[in-house]
Amino acid sequence: MRRLPLLLAATASVALLLSGCSGTSGAGSTTTATATSTADALSGDLAVSAAASLQGAFDKAAAEFEKAHPDVHVTANYDGSSTLATQIIGGAKVDVFASADQANMAKVTDPGLASDPTVFARNTLVIVTPKDNPGNVKSLSDLSNPNLKVVLCAPAVPCGSAAQTLLSNQGVKVTPVSQEQNVTAVLTKVETGEADAGLVYVTDAATTDKVKTIVPEGADKVVNSYPIVVLKGAPNPAAAKAFASFITGPDGQKILASFGFQKP
Repeated sequence: MRRLPLLLAATASVALLLSGCSGTSGAGSTTTATATSTADALSGDLAVSAAASLQGAFDKAAAEFEKAHPDVHVTANYDGSSTLATQIIGGAKVDVFASADQANMAKVTDPGLASDPTVFARNTLVIVTPKDNPGNVKSLSDLSNPNLKVVLCAPAVPCGSAAQTLLSNQGVKVTPVSQEQNVTAVLTKVETGEADAGLVYVTDAATTDKVKTIVPEGADKVVNSYPIVVLKGAPNPAAAKAFASFITGPDGQKILASFGFQKP
């Protein structure tokens, strides 16, 4: 009979040990659940306005971002940076703005609609002609030939501003048959033979096998810097910050490099 208290005490000790182990396991499970919850916390629609030249790279980036955050749906609007800036100033509901130059980004940041943009890529211009090069274009100076149909981006668009700077630096005067609102439109007119030549970004020329590419003298001196920013009135600020960080981070930079963009 004297052994019974000892047996009961031993049983109680084992119970306490098991309770302690169970408590530790529970805490570990709670920590894991919290981490998972945090990782999957992003959700909802994400509106991204990006320069037309970013379409290929940003489509791939958006797909990768959605894989990492299945509850987020990215909707991208691609156009000339000046057009996008005007839309944002006019009240368009946008989370992230990625411009092809800093001048059009300033149109958004100067009124206080966003602040502290980050440059995430750089780009330069090339001459493109139809594959058979009917105008026999060999250099930038050839674009001054009045018999050639040359298309450029409009001066307000980053690719147009860069084209004007390049032409001015090289002392070349060009009278374009049309001035387009984005670089994609310039490339399309050359691809289809509506134009004999045009100036587009290196990255755009690399998206097609329907054009011949010529690197003009002085192109390396006219470099467009691409900034990205989260809008202060972003409908989905958490996802917007995460997407901007993705673009400027190693995964986003790898995608941009694969499309020919230079490092910031």
